[in-house]
Amino acid sequence: MSDNNNKNKAVPKKESRVFAALRNYFLTGMVVTAPVGLSLYLVWSVLAWIDEKVGGILPVRFTDDKDIPGLGVIVAVGFFIVVGMFTSNFIGRILLKFSHYVMERLPVVKTVYGALKQVIDMVMGQQAQAFRDVVMIEYPRKGVYMMGFLTGRTEGEVQELTDKEMVNIFIPTTPNPTSGFLVFVPADEVIDLNMSVDDGLKMIISGGMITPKYIPAAKVDDDSATEN
Repeated sequence: MSDNNNKNKAVPKKESRVFAALRNYFLTGMVVTAPVGLSLYLVWSVLAWIDEKVGGILPVRFTDDKDIPGLGVIVAVGFFIVVGMFTSNFIGRILLKFSHYVMERLPVVKTVYGALKQVIDMVMGQQAQAFRDVVMIEYPRKGVYMMGFLTGRTEGEVQELTDKEMVNIFIPTTPNPTSGFLVFVPADEVIDLNMSVDDGLKMIISGGMITPKYIPAAKVDDDSATEN
């Protein structure tokens, strides 16, 4: 009797291991394919939406009254290029400032417009280019570090009132990097990071879920020496 019981107990254990392995494979497959699948789906959805909306208002059609695939995307890209060229001259800049003035004073619209404009300017505009380097400082207490962006060396009254050479560090908030605060830190207490400004913004916006790849300098030197 005891031998039969042992055999019956062994079968469920083997089956549970099989199901556990299948579950792990399933979860691993989802983790691997989900980012790629979602990215492709979002890109395709946006392109299809632009093509449908823009292409639907165009008078060009096939003989069977169907839209030309991809024509809407081409027209949209051309439209953005023309707008960019137009706003680069004097008259275009005046009209652009006037449109900003109007949008920032419309009820409800100004809230959405302001938030979107800040995010776009931070990620793609001149504000992102103003960040020189990604740095890390020990703040707000010893043993705790925060990531920020070096915006320049401290000058004027702030520098005159301090004994050490100071630098300006902008500490953005997560997940909205358009807000944050400015700290003046001694230059010798700033830790420089190798990641680019774009990678730093991605890490901050994602709350640390997106971490850029890091290759130690020693490993890079070893690889270059091996190639030589």
